[in-house]
Amino acid sequence: MSDAAVRPFSIQALLEDSTRYVIPMYQRNYAWGEGEITQLLQDVTDYQSKKNSEGKHQTYYIGTLVVFARCDGTFEVIDGQQRFTTLSLLAIWLKNQKNGAVDMSWYGVLNLDFESRPISSHTFTRLWKKDEPYSLRGNTFNEGLVNGFELIGKALSALGLVGTKLMTFCEYLFKNVQISRIEVPKDTDLNHFFEAMNNRGEQLEKHEVVKARLMEVLNQIPEAETRRQNIYVLGRVWEACANMESYVQYGFKPAERQRLFGQNDWGQFMPHDFDELHDMLAASWEEDKKTEDDFSVSEDGRTLWAILQDDTLDVVKGKWEESAGSERFNSVINFSNFLLHVLRIVDRDPANTEGVPLDDKQLIDQFHLRVMQQTDPVAAVQRFTHALLKTKYLFDQFIIKREFADGKDAWSLKRLHWYSKDSISYINTFDDDESRGINRRVLMLLSAFHVSTPTLVYKHWLNGALRYLFDNFNPGHPLRADAYLGYLESQARRFIFQRFLAPGNPTSYYQMIYGDLSILPQIVVDKRWSERVKSKLRYSHIENNFVFNFLDYLLWVKGHDKDQEINLFEFTFRSSVEHFAPQHPMKGYKEVEKDALNSFGNLCLISHSKNSRLSNFQPPQKLEHFQASLSNGQIDSLKLLLMIRLMREKGRWEKAEILEHQAKMIEVFSESLRYL
Repeated sequence: MSDAAVRPFSIQALLEDSTRYVIPMYQRNYAWGEGEITQLLQDVTDYQSKKNSEGKHQTYYIGTLVVFARCDGTFEVIDGQQRFTTLSLLAIWLKNQKNGAVDMSWYGVLNLDFESRPISSHTFTRLWKKDEPYSLRGNTFNEGLVNGFELIGKALSALGLVGTKLMTFCEYLFKNVQISRIEVPKDTDLNHFFEAMNNRGEQLEKHEVVKARLMEVLNQIPEAETRRQNIYVLGRVWEACANMESYVQYGFKPAERQRLFGQNDWGQFMPHDFDELHDMLAASWEEDKKTEDDFSVSEDGRTLWAILQDDTLDVVKGKWEESAGSERFNSVINFSNFLLHVLRIVDRDPANTEGVPLDDKQLIDQFHLRVMQQTDPVAAVQRFTHALLKTKYLFDQFIIKREFADGKDAWSLKRLHWYSKDSISYINTFDDDESRGINRRVLMLLSAFHVSTPTLVYKHWLNGALRYLFDNFNPGHPLRADAYLGYLESQARRFIFQRFLAPGNPTSYYQMIYGDLSILPQIVVDKRWSERVKSKLRYSHIENNFVFNFLDYLLWVKGHDKDQEINLFEFTFRSSVEHFAPQHPMKGYKEVEKDALNSFGNLCLISHSKNSRLSNFQPPQKLEHFQASLSNGQIDSLKLLLMIRLMREKGRWEKAEILEHQAKMIEVFSESLRYL
């Protein structure tokens, strides 16, 4: 593709380009969900605050759009169609806003079309003509495009991009964000091009660059043997931790597991610091040194590229790896973002970002600032190496995973248990009671946190949990299950009442996790508090879905011992706020009064696909659709379950029932405040 024409476009220039872009039939349908859309908007928001040396906005490069020029003058979109479609949906959403806060007069023509997909083209056109999404349901419309359109509004609101903030965001997005259009040569064999794209090698990842730079720091150690040993320890720990789906014990030789994680145990963490970690791996260093004649680092300093090219620094690995459960467990976070969590725990200096930002776009910059630029960078690397191994061990033992076993998948909170050299298995971290014990309770709360934050970045709940575990788990000092649960519940209440439902300025996550909790504002539960909470819980005012998920957790705690339907409840990725009494009832039905319609008593959290199908139905009709799930002991939301039960009891779902349910739910919230 050396002869390809590359042209940068601002987002506005791309969307108002007179050229027609066509998504060919061989491309998959639009498939972006809440996570991808939120991530795109979050990335732009993060760069919006950055300024260059002249105090002007920095340009943010959003990626590439690979196209092929057809003979009819149109461009066939080869790569980048999901991003392009999302940007077009965003522009349509902004154009359709009745308040006209953002000037979209420049966006006069749709320049994106779908080849041989009339339903997708028809859906795009109807959205352009300002048809309400609720009217674009059924087999004659593309549900993915309608969902994406609705999710854009939800994501903007969740990121606080409303009013003047939305205007400044859009000003930056359309003028300062660029996409590079790459036009492949006209004689390109597209079949060969696609094959090359699908088989291309992965680009060097940020965490690999960080690893190399940490090794560069250790390369400063003057004594040759010490230098090599330190680099060896870092390499071994890094490789053991990098596979987030595998328990870290399996990254080491069997004899090393006994030293690092407890003799005939594997469930402890033995090294107090880097020196002890170094000593525990010393025997392996001597063994591997014999088998790796070329394992060395040059006496003089080397460039980053030289280190990256040195295959010997990958350390001897694979010879001792066993079945590590890599295909059995799915992690809630990737390695690059996990590294930032560890760095934030190690370096708690708030600086000007209130701690290390939990976004891997800043991975290299943050390591440069908080490790390489320290007074003693070698000691900083050593501290981080020890902390990385400890935090990965804690993550494996005490943070949920998604487990795939026996043809099913479910949330899992398990630790690796050694019975004998021939018998090792995964068992519950805390107890054997799968339905009512403290293990299930911790699992429920962690999954409530996780499904509320679908993106890989800014998982503050995870950082808070890891910070607590790191500070309270030490060799000879095992973690108490009740204390861990108590911390998680306290963290959840802080997130709810001192941020999402805070009466004034919300408390920052950094302050709630690392600050002095005694200076946080006190909350007095009275009539005034209840009224403020009601206003914060109205439709479109709810800041984060964790409000719904924490309420479901509280309802589960209250009822799971005596109610089987409640006990069977599990958290899933539900992202759509549903009006039980519909906003736009079908012809012949009366709309519920506005003050009740948008109140918390009429809202519940369900999957976006169900909301798309059921949004205009009346509550009794919706119940018919939920009946199959209820008969199997499954329900999207415990709040919804209580709404259904109240409707059955009263025989209707109108203003009185909505306000009664709302009062009960606010009482559940207020009861939990006693333990803040």
